[in-house]
Amino acid sequence: MSGLALVTGGAGFIGSHLVEGLLAAGMRVRVLDDFSTGREENLAAAAGRVEVVRGDCCRAEEAQAAVSGAELVFHEAALPSVQRSVEDPFLAQRRNLDATLVMLDAARRAGVRRFIYAGSSSVYGDSAELPRHEGLCPEPLSPYAAQKLAAEHYCRVFAGCYGLHTVVLRYFNVYGPRQDPSSPYSGVISLFIAALLDGRAPFIFGDGRQTRDFVFVGDVVAANLLAATRDLPRGSIVNVASGRRSTVLELFDTVQRAVGGGALGIEPLFAAARPGDVRDSLADLTRARDLLGFQPTVSLGEGVRHTVVGFLNATQQKEKLP
Repeated sequence: MSGLALVTGGAGFIGSHLVEGLLAAGMRVRVLDDFSTGREENLAAAAGRVEVVRGDCCRAEEAQAAVSGAELVFHEAALPSVQRSVEDPFLAQRRNLDATLVMLDAARRAGVRRFIYAGSSSVYGDSAELPRHEGLCPEPLSPYAAQKLAAEHYCRVFAGCYGLHTVVLRYFNVYGPRQDPSSPYSGVISLFIAALLDGRAPFIFGDGRQTRDFVFVGDVVAANLLAATRDLPRGSIVNVASGRRSTVLELFDTVQRAVGGGALGIEPLFAAARPGDVRDSLADLTRARDLLGFQPTVSLGEGVRHTVVGFLNATQQKEKLP
């Protein structure tokens, strides 16, 4: 790979890992981030090798300037929280849908070769059919899911109307190092790790028997690199997941073993299920294999161990700061 790649939200959890993957693949990388949730320390490993633009994807002039000269755009910037979207659907609309439309328009005006959009499995809703395949009729349950689905439609329309080569990657439950545990809106794995390392009982929303398809961030990066290089139809939509599901209770046990080297004897606390959350989730990876040649390689146990190590390393670095 060569040329310039723009990563929106590149200082965030997934975006910063993608930046490192693109650099390793030989790309020049520019990051567009407003740092509302992204962190400068997430880009520490790429320091001096990446151009960082502090700006807002929703502002057309800033978006156009950031896209200038880019061959590829990876649109990772978003407000990735069902709960936040329920609490403030207008803020979520701006960050999840309006920003995507602005970036798509900037990309087609700049002649970008390919636009890769970070979609979401939340668009499937609570369909009874498992595993979830891309041909299912979407049934979004939250403002977040509706916004991600609308953004997918814009990607398809820009492919058809303007000839912009778009690819939608529907992420399932992504986890890994750098996932922020300091917010109640964070992913469940980072929240479990933070609580257990602190000796606290974490909350589980619902009965814990709901299932999720957890995919390690390194596998997500691999899928993005494949989406940038493979010969794909314009407007393609592809699941990115592990193809395996675990209950939240099973996940809790896995995290507890990784944190404590065995059972810590901490029992989780239970709270009511949250509005907009789906009951079960599992991806069909047939299209990912056929179109991308994608095959996840990191098991949940291995990925959780990597995540715990990353969390401990980040904590040690913070303690060294003056």
